[in-house]
Amino acid sequence: MVRLLRPLTRGTTYTRLLHLWVPMLFVSLWMFIDQTKPWVPALLVIPLGLIPAVRRGEGVQARYMLSPGEGDARGERGQDATISVAPSATWHDRLRTVLLLEARMALGWVVAGVSVWLPVITVDLIRISTGYVPDDNPFLPVSQPHWAYALLAPLPLVALYAAVVGLGELMTVIARRLLGPSAAERLAALEERTEQLLERTRIARELHDSIGHALTVAVVQAGAARAAGSPEFTDRALLAIEDTGRAALEDLERVLGVLRESQRPASGRPTLVEADRLLESARTSGAKIDAEMAGPLETVPGPVSREGYRILQESLTNVLRHAGSVPVRIRIAVEGRTLSLEVRNPLTAEIPGPGRGSGLRGIRERASLLGGTARTGPDEGDWQVHVELPLR
Repeated sequence: MVRLLRPLTRGTTYTRLLHLWVPMLFVSLWMFIDQTKPWVPALLVIPLGLIPAVRRGEGVQARYMLSPGEGDARGERGQDATISVAPSATWHDRLRTVLLLEARMALGWVVAGVSVWLPVITVDLIRISTGYVPDDNPFLPVSQPHWAYALLAPLPLVALYAAVVGLGELMTVIARRLLGPSAAERLAALEERTEQLLERTRIARELHDSIGHALTVAVVQAGAARAAGSPEFTDRALLAIEDTGRAALEDLERVLGVLRESQRPASGRPTLVEADRLLESARTSGAKIDAEMAGPLETVPGPVSREGYRILQESLTNVLRHAGSVPVRIRIAVEGRTLSLEVRNPLTAEIPGPGRGSGLRGIRERASLLGGTARTGPDEGDWQVHVELPLR
């Protein structure tokens, strides 16, 4: 019993009733003009529904009156995301808006009727039970009063309660159906969600590459300085650790800024034009770098150049982590419509180090997202990372 009466304690029940009553204001105004043609308002809302902005207005009303506070289950705080608040973009949206207005007006007529007549019937049933016979109620053709009619008095109120709750729920279902996102809006939302997921993945990769590179350089430099026992070498090692750590902190601050402001574009990321910084960091860590740059790297598109920088960074990090101070041959070339990047170093007994292979997987994923290819693994006595990225 308590569960059946619970809608009476919910504000949504009354906001839905108000939502259905609003069109009756328009009908009431028309009735002052011509009571013989009550169907005219239903015709007048047809051109009204064809106006694009009307769909937005109906969406806002539906969100805040038909389903207020239901956004938590749909991904938006306090809003029903299944109801669109965008203006009509196509004729299909306009026609759906017209159908919504007609349905809202039809249900409004029903609600207005039951809200007036059912309470009146209850009052008349009570009056009939006391000896009064009404002659102006078409729903009670009673000629003789009787006390038993008082037992029927609660039934119209129960019917009124069921009608208000049921029609409000029906209007909500219709609004979600006719005001739901169009195919274009659903596609745009899906693309936005995909971009957000890709952005999170990219941020995770950047943190792995940047912080992993900095920590690897710091560990290698500290170990080399301790083994060398030379104050001069120790000073150079500390300087390299300082420079690498400062660069990592800048990357970390930028990435955290993106996380704090999800709408801010991620800009200022390093490109292959700044590859000398990576090479110098690897050299000061003991690696013997032989680098060859061919072609106009400054003309490489931004996304390709930025991802290429991260691929080179992760490749050098892997060399320092697993091979130590070994000769490294690097070739970066712009060849036609392809950027070619290759990092090779002699195969040695693996030096234990942190990591679970996510670096190499990240290299392959970066290349794949840009439509390129990546090969990693042994090749003719060397360990190679060979990546080709299209420039288009």
